[in-house]
Amino acid sequence: MSNQSTPSGPARSLQFGQVVIGPPGSGKTTYCRGMQEFLGQLGRKVVVVNLDPANEGLPYPCAVDVGELITLDDVMDSLKLGPNGGLIYCMEYLEANLDWLEAKLRSLGDCYFLFDCPGQVELYTHQSCVKNIFAQLAKWNFRLTAVHLVDSHYCADPAKFISVLCTSLSTMLHVELPHVNVLSKMDLVEQFGRLAFNLDFYTEVLDLSYLLGHLGADPFFKKFARLNEKLIELIEDYSLVSFVPLNVQDKQSMAQVMRVVDKANGYCFGDLEQRSLEAMMSAAVGADFHFSSTLAVQEKYLHPGEKTVGDEVMDL
Repeated sequence: MSNQSTPSGPARSLQFGQVVIGPPGSGKTTYCRGMQEFLGQLGRKVVVVNLDPANEGLPYPCAVDVGELITLDDVMDSLKLGPNGGLIYCMEYLEANLDWLEAKLRSLGDCYFLFDCPGQVELYTHQSCVKNIFAQLAKWNFRLTAVHLVDSHYCADPAKFISVLCTSLSTMLHVELPHVNVLSKMDLVEQFGRLAFNLDFYTEVLDLSYLLGHLGADPFFKKFARLNEKLIELIEDYSLVSFVPLNVQDKQSMAQVMRVVDKANGYCFGDLEQRSLEAMMSAAVGADFHFSSTLAVQEKYLHPGEKTVGDEVMDL
């Protein structure tokens, strides 16, 4: 199966954008819609490209939809595959028909691109088809940042958070793009219980040995203590994983993610866009931005006088 497509015609100008990846339910489609609206208000010409053949009823205007080429339902019906095997087949089919994608992208001209990608984790940790598609986009002069969304409620469970860190690290190494990890749905994290540590412990991925003490309280994880210790050492040895908190309905949070992504792929922040952002921050944007600052979420988990991780270190 061919996985290369040779660009035709004159070389296209440099294009910037994001490939939005992450597990199912992490909020990728919601993020694409919110970021499209947010950047549009700043004056960027933004288009969304749906690369997820399982996406139906898209909530945003879609400039290119892989569903025109292949859909997961059709593959499952015709080849009698399950959802995981069917999704891998769909992405391999797209990889073999990159000329279709190239023609669609060329017709859009100079834009800022948001690629809404499938949610199957194996596509970004084991399979090569999506990685090859991203590599071909780079050959077509796209300068992209991988925005990896992770549901913030995993922070409330130390075992799941360690698993998320391992998945994020594996994805970063496999995809081979400038990478930004995002803790999504920060406005909902309080529904899943109080965090054991201050928010910066999770976003900056500080001394993870503190998590082992919380794992030890669960009898199920006592026999895996050595394994979890080695996983934590592996994550800290690479020292690559950190997170940006995101509440897609908070303009300050969206601006923070935008700046980190722009820095990762080298997008030039123009004067007009800067003035638009300053005006947006100093005035009410509308009903979609009525949430408090995302970073204030951490204060809700700390009782007066409670020690943070940093305080515990000072006491040792």
